[in-house]
Parts: sequence; structure tokens; C-alpha cells
Amino acid sequence: MNVAFIPVRGGSKSIPLKNIKELHGKPLVYWTVAAACDCRAIDKVYVATDSKDIRHCVERFCNEDPVRFKKVNVVDRSEESATDTASTESAMIEFAKSHRFDNIVLVQATSPMLTGADLDNGFNAFSAPGTDSVLSVVPQKRFIWGIDNDGNAAAVNYDINKRPRRQDFEEYYVENGAFYITSRRDLLASGCRLSGNIRISLMSEDTYYEIDEPSDWTVTEALMVKREKASEENEEAKKAPASDADRESSVRKGCRYKMFLTDCDGCLTDAGMYYSEKGDELKKFNTRDGVAFRLLRENGIITGMITGEDVALNKRRCEKLKIDVLAQGCVDKLSTINRLCATYKVRPEEVVYIGDDLADVEAIAAVGLGCAPADACAKAREAAKYVTKTKGGEGVIREVTDMILFSDDTI
Repeated sequence: MNVAFIPVRGGSKSIPLKNIKELHGKPLVYWTVAAACDCRAIDKVYVATDSKDIRHCVERFCNEDPVRFKKVNVVDRSEESATDTASTESAMIEFAKSHRFDNIVLVQATSPMLTGADLDNGFNAFSAPGTDSVLSVVPQKRFIWGIDNDGNAAAVNYDINKRPRRQDFEEYYVENGAFYITSRRDLLASGCRLSGNIRISLMSEDTYYEIDEPSDWTVTEALMVKREKASEENEEAKKAPASDADRESSVRKGCRYKMFLTDCDGCLTDAGMYYSEKGDELKKFNTRDGVAFRLLRENGIITGMITGEDVALNKRRCEKLKIDVLAQGCVDKLSTINRLCATYKVRPEEVVYIGDDLADVEAIAAVGLGCAPADACAKAREAAKYVTKTKGGEGVIREVTDMILFSDDTI
């Protein structure tokens, strides 16, 4: 059983009773409780508090929408675990010693931009083999400086004589404090929210802010208004009268997938390595796959190539096919997929991924429709929900595209 644990205390100093102060028309704690309830991987949601005011507030909004908040239980938190100096781990361990469950996700009430989809992505990462805990992070591309012992400033993560363009800058990951996942066993054994083999779960850049100071409140509320406006515009667009082309596309697709991702070698190509007399590397692509990407684009599906290579040839092919995303040099493809899901607001079950080798197995197993070519390695074929009749480089992408867009037997 997976449980969400949301500790909220009444003794906040910077913003008194901030956990029930209204943010965008709802108490602050409402937003993370709602996100936890919207997460399909979570079975029960526990709000732990030492405050009667907070308890009554949570119970009130849960009673107003009993269907959405049916997973919620409000439990007591001891005074010792709710002091200014007490660690969050002390509240988690106190809870774990008195409740039975398998895995726990610590959800911070100060991260109201969190969504159920973010938490589903986190549990998706947690389910990967060999994973003991997961934390949420935000990818960043910023120029970091430090101060040395003499008081002089020095660039930490780049060479000032070879300043990179921001879009070419290697990203790093910042802990945004939204959630942490671990097992009850490991929590009690380590006394820490993170232990063992740790994976990251990426969230959008809008979730960078935690609400600790009044200025954070102002920024976050503005971001929530922006998000709500975008959601309303999307709903209006859905209701707008469709053009003839839109109607044709809608009739044709009936597709529940929103993102289509594939490895390159062994999927788009036959996995062969060809070299000219001058030593230039050549690859054989299939024209039918080019048509497939056009069909996907016409039906509003985000497309992407995820590959462990980092070569200009792949970039040129993506540009020609007008593929939306190119992620090269990927060691952990599942993390890349989770980042793309967060960026494009797509759930993992709405993703198609095609891969052919061991580096693809986790990604194939984690998405809604994991696929493998007929000549993929055995592990990839075993993880796949669909194995194509064609081999890599012979129209694999076209076969899967035709199935999800036009077949009545879509998986």
C-alpha cells in the first residue's frame, strides 16, 4: 500500500498559520492534498497536524467534496515533532511506527504547484528496478558563482573564457521540496526520507518555488493564475468549432496518446554502422517512418527522439522530419521521459516509446505503450506491450503510428 504523508503544523513564524492561509481562493494545504488524492498510485492520504484550526480546515474542504477527497485521513502530530527545531523525519518516523503501509511519499504543503501527474511520475520512477527512494527536482541551466578564501568571485560550473549559450548549457537539478518517496522499511532503518539508490523525478520550472516567505506567496499565486488561464484556454479551444481539416484529423485518430518517443539506432535505423572511405558515419533511415512523423504531427502528438548517442547526423534527421524533441547523450532514458512529461504536462500512460536494447527496457516498461522492433533484444521484447512485425529501419515507427491512429485494435 502506498500512502501520502502531509505534515502541517500550526507554528509557522514567517507567515502565521500559513498552511491554511488562502492561496488563489483555497487554503494552502488544499492544493497538495488535492494533488495526492488525484494520484492514482496513492491509496491513502494522511494529513498530520498539531493544530485544531488546521484539522477543522482540512475536514471542512474534504466534507465539501467527499468524492475527490475520499482518501484523506487527518491524524494527530505530537508537540515534540511540531516544534521549530524538530525535523520532518521525526514526524515521518512517528507516523510510520503507528501505521502499517509499504511505501510513503512525503508531500510538502509548501509546494502548491504539485499535481497528481507529478506524483504519478514519481511513483513511476520509484518502480524502476533497484530504486530505493525518489525525490522531486527541477532542471536548471544557470551560471553559478562562488567566493574563494580571498573573497574573489569564481565561476563554478563554466569557463568564463568559453561562455556557453544557455540552450547548450548542461543542466543540473535543484531539489524543489515537493515530494520524497521511500519504503516504510528503509525509512525506519535509515531514519531519513532518502536512502539507498536514489532516483530523481523531474517537475516543471514553475514548481521551483516553495512557500517560505511572503514574496514566495506572491510569485506562486501569479504562477497559479497563469496555469489556470492556460487550462481555461485549452478547454475553450476544445469547444471551438473545428475546421474541416480538424474534423478529419479527429475522425482519423481517436488516439489517447499525446507523446510519441523513440530510440534511434535499431528503431529508426537497422542498427548498422556504415562508413564512407573518408570515415564519415552513415545511417540508413526509412522513408515510411518520415511519413509517420508527419501523421503524428498532424494529429497533435508530440514527437521525440531519445538516444544515447550525441551526433550531428541525428540532429539533421530530426530537423528534416520536424521532430519536436531531440534528447541526445541520454544515459537514463526513463528520467528523460519523466522530464518531458513534466515539461509538456503529459502523463506517462499517454506516452508511446519504442526501444530495442537494454538501455530502453525501463522506459519501455514504464510508459502507456512500450514497443520494441521484431529484432530487438529479448529483454526489450519481454518488457514491450507491442512487438512490431517489422525490424528496425524497416518502418517500425510507421507500423506503430498506423496502429495508434487508424486501427480499431489499439492497445
